[in-house]
Amino acid sequence: MPDDQQRRDVVDLTGQDADTRAGRSERAQPAAGDGGKKPGFIRRHPLAILAGLVVVALLAVAGYIYWQRNIHPYESTDDAFIDTRQFPVAPKVAGYVTEVAVGDNQHVNAGDLLFRIDTRDYQTALEQAQAQIESAQAAITGYDAQIDAQRAQIDQAKAEVSQAEAAVGFAKEDAARYRDLQTRGAGTVQQAQQSTANLQEQQGKLTSANAAVIAAERQVGALQAQRTSAVADLARAKAQLAQAQLNLSYTTVTAAQPGRVVQLSGAVGQFAQAGQSLAIFVPDDIWVTANFKETQITDMRPGQPVDIRIDAYPGRKVTGHVDSVQPGSGTAFSLLPAENATGNYVKVVQRVPVKIVADQWPDGVSIGPGMSVVPRVTVR
Repeated sequence: MPDDQQRRDVVDLTGQDADTRAGRSERAQPAAGDGGKKPGFIRRHPLAILAGLVVVALLAVAGYIYWQRNIHPYESTDDAFIDTRQFPVAPKVAGYVTEVAVGDNQHVNAGDLLFRIDTRDYQTALEQAQAQIESAQAAITGYDAQIDAQRAQIDQAKAEVSQAEAAVGFAKEDAARYRDLQTRGAGTVQQAQQSTANLQEQQGKLTSANAAVIAAERQVGALQAQRTSAVADLARAKAQLAQAQLNLSYTTVTAAQPGRVVQLSGAVGQFAQAGQSLAIFVPDDIWVTANFKETQITDMRPGQPVDIRIDAYPGRKVTGHVDSVQPGSGTAFSLLPAENATGNYVKVVQRVPVKIVADQWPDGVSIGPGMSVVPRVTVR
């Protein structure tokens, strides 16, 4: 019995030792596994990885800047818009509007009727000018007739002068003959006195005839002066007629070129003053004004191709070319240019307007001034 008890104790101790060794073996296996796995490269070299990423980022930025400045062939800006020389439509003469032939945003061609002003006052002025022309022409005709008649009187007066000169000559000879007879005693004193009186009478008639000629010639001069005044009146009347015709034509307001009528304000029955805006006219001749940075226009030249993207129609692209580059920044030509002669001056990159002309604007779309576009100019 004691031997059996000893054997059981040995078995128990042996089992406990085995369990203890098994537990130690299980606890040792994870420890051995942890000690055998090595940490990754990122954990072992975190600073090197970070430094490499920084270097790559710096190289990327430097490469992009170099590409932008030296390699890439394009210059682009979103500070660009459609531009045109729009202007107000206004009548040149005052009057009531009798007809409005267009509607808002309507497209018109050159010569199409836009507005019509009441023509009655200007038609009356035209007829008055025509009447003044006829009156001046009649006055000239009358003066011509008077001048012709006066010249006939001058001829008659000159004939009378010739007769008076002949009579004076005969009277002189007669008076000399009677004086000679009286001296020789063959004639009487009375005859001598009568011949002398006759001579004086004929001389008076000659003087009167000469005065008549002078008066007639002066009358011709006066008539010619009046005729000259009538000719001036005729020229003035013709000028008034031409002005009246122009004023009458100005009552019809037409389109000077193809374009669109916008902001229509004129209405039938409205009294329009001369020069008063009745609408705004937007010509079909439009272009792009792109405000590039002054650092972008180094290689920009007229004629370079341009791709234009219209914000309102993103699916449409338009081709064009650079027409011209303004010789100066936009602020230099503003109403209030910047004053840089100050103590707190801060240098900023200026914008230079560049005019871009499209080769062909797309059909079927409405494109007008102020719409935003994005041009891309091929500069290299």
